[in-house]
Amino acid sequence: MDEFDRRLLNVLQRGLPLVPQPWEALARELGAPASVLRARVRQWLDNGTLTRFGPMFDIEPLGGAFTLAALCVPSSRIDEVAGVLAHMPEVAHNYLRDHVWNMWFVLACESQPDVARAIDRIEQRTGLAVLNLPKEKTYHVGLHFPV
Repeated sequence: MDEFDRRLLNVLQRGLPLVPQPWEALARELGAPASVLRARVRQWLDNGTLTRFGPMFDIEPLGGAFTLAALCVPSSRIDEVAGVLAHMPEVAHNYLRDHVWNMWFVLACESQPDVARAIDRIEQRTGLAVLNLPKEKTYHVGLHFPV
């Protein structure tokens, strides 16, 4: 990742400008053609530097539901269980942590009953109990990882 990539990634973490031509606005700010900016983002997605690029929605006001959840997965089953989660469209992302509850994931569903059904499916497919940690309160922290 070169200096231009770092600048672009840092700017993109603030979000795209809310203007009719957001890539052109970023192009002016960074001094590079919009096509180059889009190509860099596509390259990062293709090579795995980024796993996702897109908007984040607060789905609850739109009628949806989500929850943070975790599993205690034996080390010999990490790849297997990660594969189960990766094939479920309700799983927004999952990751490993150094903890007894070592596989964490977010479920994004159309309703609370759908969250419960997804948890049931995960428990049935893996034979593992899901720790469900629904949100109690919303905080906006403006998370940014300088590169």
